[in-house]
Formats: sequence, C-alpha cells, structure tokens
Amino acid sequence: MYMAYIEFENVGVDFPIYNSSSRSLKKGLMQIATGGQIDSRADGKVTVKALENVSFKITSGDRVGLIGHNGAGKTTLLRMLSGVYHPTQGRIEVKGSIGSLIALSLGIDPEFSGRENIFIRGALLGISKKEIKSKLEEIIGFSELGEFIDMPVRTYSSGMQLRLAFSVSTIFRPDILLMDEWLSVGDESFKHKAEARMNSLIESTKILVIASHSKDLLENTCNKAIWMEHGRVRMFGPSAEVANHYFENFKG
Repeated sequence: MYMAYIEFENVGVDFPIYNSSSRSLKKGLMQIATGGQIDSRADGKVTVKALENVSFKITSGDRVGLIGHNGAGKTTLLRMLSGVYHPTQGRIEVKGSIGSLIALSLGIDPEFSGRENIFIRGALLGISKKEIKSKLEEIIGFSELGEFIDMPVRTYSSGMQLRLAFSVSTIFRPDILLMDEWLSVGDESFKHKAEARMNSLIESTKILVIASHSKDLLENTCNKAIWMEHGRVRMFGPSAEVANHYFENFKG
C-alpha cells in the first residue's frame, strides 16, 4: 500500500485586480476584507495575496482541520488542493487521488434529468463515463429519487438536488478527501444514511482535509490542524493544541 501525501513549500497565490484605480471604495473594502494583503505593482495593477509562504506536509493517516476567520484563506487552500487554483509562488506536491465534497451542486444543470446530471457531476469530479456507468444503479438507488431520476432537475426540491449530488460525489473512495464543513444532507431518514456513508468514506480515505469552525470536530475527528490567518499559516500541529490556541485567542 503506497503512502499518500500533500506537501506545500512556500506556496503563494496572487489574484490581479484590473482597473482598480477607478474603484477606490471597492479597493478600500478589499483591504479590510483581506487584512491589508494587497500590493500595488509598478504598472499600476493591484494584486490580492490570497495565500503567502504556506508550508506544511501531511501524510497517510492524517485528519487535518482548517481553521481561521472568514477570509483567512481556508477556501483558497482547499481550491488549490483540488486543482481549481495554481500557485504563483512555491511548490505543491500531491500523491494520491483527490475527491472533493466542496460545492456539491457545482455543475448540476436544472434543464437536464437527474440521470444526465450524474454523468455531468461525475465528469467534473474527474470520474470517467465508464466508471459512472458501472455505479449508475447504485447511485440512483442511494439517492432515493425513484422515477424523478429521469425528470429535469428543475422539478426537484432543494433536498432532492442535494441527495443527487451527494450520491454521485460519495460513490468513489479517493485517497485524499476535501471538505468545506461537515455535510448534513436531506431529511431525517436520508440524513442517517448519508452520515453512515460519510463516516465510511472518511474511514477509508488516507487523508482528510476539512475546514471547520467546530472545536469538537477538530478534537474528535482530526489529529492535526492548520490555523490560517490573512493567507498565512499561523500555526500547524496537533489538533487539540492548535484548537486551544485558536479558540483562546478569540475568546470573548
């Protein structure tokens, strides 16, 4: 069995903001929102530093919690891990397949049927058409959508849409699982089934990275934590230790 791992070495990502000179109010608001992490370049363009000098290594067996205030860089870090963003500085090395439970409804087209959307969502997750076909009946059965599976998704309730997206997104077992908060899907009867699948998925994955504001989740589910602040790693270490420092820092 091979070792999965994620290594960030002095990683940074900048987002250029164009025509910023004519948006002084917006620029001021961005400076507040990003904690002042805005640079002006010689050519007059403004750059937002979303991440700066981020370094850590996590390996098989690690359950890592991401904590930090809103805008601290947690979502950007998760998107870099999933390949949505690429670093403008530093190096990222990842070994192992990656599965994402972020933005579950991404790619769901309301005009297509549930069955068609299974293939669309699967493609966005990097799952081949052949693999989806092999698990199609299992996905449909788990979603409990019945005859609705061949109706346009615009006829679904929000709960039905989530059940469809969840059923596709959790059917395969990645080496590395990314989550933005713990998921709660559907009504009470489906929720218990979804919780069981979530726990099974987490147990089988080699590495879990989850953003959360819950101290209990950090201490009970994670063995390590990364405290993000203004796009930098303020602390990285055992989850209980990092959680204690973080929540004590914001006490009151």
